[in-house]
Amino acid sequence: MDKRFAALALAAAMTLILRAPAQAADVICYNCPPQWADFATMLKSIKVDLGYDIPFDNKNSGQTLAQLIAEKNNPVADIAYYGVNFGMKAKAEGVVAPYKPKGWDDVPAGLKDPDGDWTAIHSGTLGLFINVDALGGAPAPACWKDLLKPQYKGLVGYLDPSSAAVGYVGAVAINNALGGSAADFSPAIDFFKALHKNEPIVPKQTSYARVVSGEIPILFDFDFNAYRAKYTEKGNFAFVIPCEGTVVFPYVASLVKNAPDKAKAEKVLDYFLSDKGQSIWANAYLRPARPIKLPQSLQDKFLPAADYARAKSVDWAKMESVQNAFTARYLAEVR
Repeated sequence: MDKRFAALALAAAMTLILRAPAQAADVICYNCPPQWADFATMLKSIKVDLGYDIPFDNKNSGQTLAQLIAEKNNPVADIAYYGVNFGMKAKAEGVVAPYKPKGWDDVPAGLKDPDGDWTAIHSGTLGLFINVDALGGAPAPACWKDLLKPQYKGLVGYLDPSSAAVGYVGAVAINNALGGSAADFSPAIDFFKALHKNEPIVPKQTSYARVVSGEIPILFDFDFNAYRAKYTEKGNFAFVIPCEGTVVFPYVASLVKNAPDKAKAEKVLDYFLSDKGQSIWANAYLRPARPIKLPQSLQDKFLPAADYARAKSVDWAKMESVQNAFTARYLAEVR
């Protein structure tokens, strides 16, 4: 097992007994939290249409993989959901099984594993999710480098890039935007070192509610969370694609190897990629993995295309291959 997962794997193994009640559910999906990507609506819809109970699960991508590894010889989960880089790691660790859901052929080649060990179900664009009312009179930042200004001291948050997929995506986005590459993460490391002088908040878990409450006024997060707040919460929320640029990131799902409820899990994965499933993701402001047409009323809720032109696709297989090196530097030089 990769040493960087050792501590998380041990913690996961220690908590297995706490998961025992959930095994009575129809399907177990690791990292399906209600406040992320509107899994609340998705899992309710699955209950109505398939009759399956799927408990909410608040892990992040790294914790999900660690627990899959800890349970490798006696799997508890049926489905795993995570950032694409962790889907690649899960395949390498041998904890997932090939399955090509219905609609798999419609997913672009770069968004799925050729063997079916992971398949994108939606994607998001990383940027700044801002609670404007919590800025204390400071203007909404327009660029990554704005966050280093003294006026944003204590106002900025980002998920831990050594554990959470969105945290690493943020590091890749900043690194690319500031002139780095897969071979050189120094721009990102230097940025985080400078940002830490501004006392950022660094949670490990999804922090949507903490932005809505104003506890974290600015969070490195995806567009879908910011739009959800803007259009469904009380308050003044904004999404900013930094002036230097950012990245687009796919989230994927896998069938767990030797899943206890394999047949039901496969039907859930089919549902994720179905027209109805993809529409649920789209209504939660995510970009569907299959090319379905979004209604104009929904398209109008996103930032203009000119802003999204600053969001680039990257080779996530290459970024996954250098993640260990980045994580080691981040832990040694920043945290």
